[in-house]
Amino acid sequence: MSHQPTETPDHLHDGHHHHHHGRGGALGSAVREVFAPHSHDAADAVDDALASSAAGIRAVKISLLTLGATAIAQIVIVVVSGSVALLADTIHNFSDALTAIPLWIAFALGTRAATRRYTYGFGRAEDLAGLFVLVMIAASAVVAGIESIRRLLDPVPVQHVGWVALAGLVGFLGNEVVAVYRIRVGRRIGSAALVADGLHARTDGFTSLAVLLGAGAVALGFPLADPVIGLVITVAILAVLRTAARDVFRRLMDGVDPTYVDAAEAALAAEPGVTGVRSVRMRWIGHRLHADAELDVDPGLRLSDAHRIAHDAEHALTHAVPRLASALVHAYPEHAGSGRS
Repeated sequence: MSHQPTETPDHLHDGHHHHHHGRGGALGSAVREVFAPHSHDAADAVDDALASSAAGIRAVKISLLTLGATAIAQIVIVVVSGSVALLADTIHNFSDALTAIPLWIAFALGTRAATRRYTYGFGRAEDLAGLFVLVMIAASAVVAGIESIRRLLDPVPVQHVGWVALAGLVGFLGNEVVAVYRIRVGRRIGSAALVADGLHARTDGFTSLAVLLGAGAVALGFPLADPVIGLVITVAILAVLRTAARDVFRRLMDGVDPTYVDAAEAALAAEPGVTGVRSVRMRWIGHRLHADAELDVDPGLRLSDAHRIAHDAEHALTHAVPRLASALVHAYPEHAGSGRS
């Protein structure tokens, strides 16, 4: 009974409708928000799909420049001081800066129009870029861990402790600015990959503060504190990897927040003329959410009435679910088989 819609106003002749719509204890909670920020897959919306991709590209450009400058400043001090904790932090900063490149490419691809081969467009490239982010996080954890263990077994004196402390402070400020910006833009446009990358940068910022602590401990006469802090950084990176991997793989497996499905089912069931909701399916493709719903209607309705019900239900769906880019609603006579002709 259903077919693929076109973009013409009269594209629905069998009771379904297609539409594109843009949108619109305390300490423990604060810690969780820092390392695993709460998310319902996205928050606010950007009104235009191209505008949202442009916002993502702008975010990765700015973060690439900021983190690149931060990492270069730190590597100079690493060479002078020999601090392994600072080296671990700097390696992570460089990897974090490099993750902006595949995201940049993915956002640019996402602006391309759909083709007959890629009928949903190229938004999935953004989710694949998220895998690169995970690989870079994992690689930085391995390098930092190995280097820290090596320095524990073969300690090397840390020189210019004051400069190391300053570099840690610079690393924190640079990363936190980037983290806030990436997470804010990622949530606004609904990009799991960009939010994960922002979380990566945030952890880098706090591990830079750990470098500060290590430098202070070395100054007080505890030289092994430097590689120990390096191991702490490694553990923090692994914690971020776990959170980022969860979010990225959920996107790749078409996972959505169940509350979105609940809201969609409630909104559709409440629509006049709808006698039942057969199914609601949703998926993220990049930073755009798509929905497909099947409804039961009175079998005695005229086709035009079924069309109107599907149209109204679709609008109810786009208002009930934030970040919904498109909805395809199918209306079937009640008690009819679920197969489509």
